[in-house]
Amino acid sequence: MISVEHVSMSFGGIRAVQDCSLSVAKGSITGLIGPNGAGKSTLFNCIAGLYRPTAGRILLDGNDITGKKPHELFHLGVARTFQVAHEFSNMPVIENLMLVPAGQSGESLLSACLAWGRVREEEAKLRKRAEEVVDFLRLGAVRYERAGNLSGGQKKLLELGRVMMADPKVVLLDEVGAGVNRTLLAELASDIERLNRDRGYTFFVIEHDMDLIARLCDPVIVMAAGRVLTQGRMADIRKDDRVVEAYFGGGARSEAA
Repeated sequence: MISVEHVSMSFGGIRAVQDCSLSVAKGSITGLIGPNGAGKSTLFNCIAGLYRPTAGRILLDGNDITGKKPHELFHLGVARTFQVAHEFSNMPVIENLMLVPAGQSGESLLSACLAWGRVREEEAKLRKRAEEVVDFLRLGAVRYERAGNLSGGQKKLLELGRVMMADPKVVLLDEVGAGVNRTLLAELASDIERLNRDRGYTFFVIEHDMDLIARLCDPVIVMAAGRVLTQGRMADIRKDDRVVEAYFGGGARSEAA
């Protein structure tokens, strides 16, 4: 689904990503891990269109998307969540979801004035779809709550719900577990697995929680110093001396287990 081919990204004299190549298979949940400063977020931002790579190219389902903007990628089926949730804090949960689909008739002042019947019909369909997403994510109790009042974990669920409203080809998850308590994190992981299994979503996941990566991801790609160090199953990654060296500077193997 995603192919990264010899991508480099420099900021002034600092090369954050260096000749990086990797692929994310269609229908997979692929993990991306590495120590702080490995270049993971920079690479994610290149794929998501926030940065244009200094060199190399990025393909989506075989088509070159290098340098395309986030809104262009959204229309091509790429959705992205953030480590810190980006909700519309003063709007209810249900309306946060209803805002997502593009091309709504109500976005046009002319249609809102002259074709209000069509606008109302579209809105009713969107509300029904949003209600289904709310039920799927078990957010029914807060569906009319302002999004800014949600807990950190609930905000992550809301972000996942907005992804569902877009119905993308591939989802870039940036530290989905950050700030989420263990109980809600287990539910979030189950939702990701269901979306992958039942709806065929492809996920590419940056995460520091190794237990979550081990549960969700196969394969797991390890970056260090801006490059891909290795990839494979998490059970094998944990035993790799190069990974231990990258994380712990030669610390005991047992620390990475």
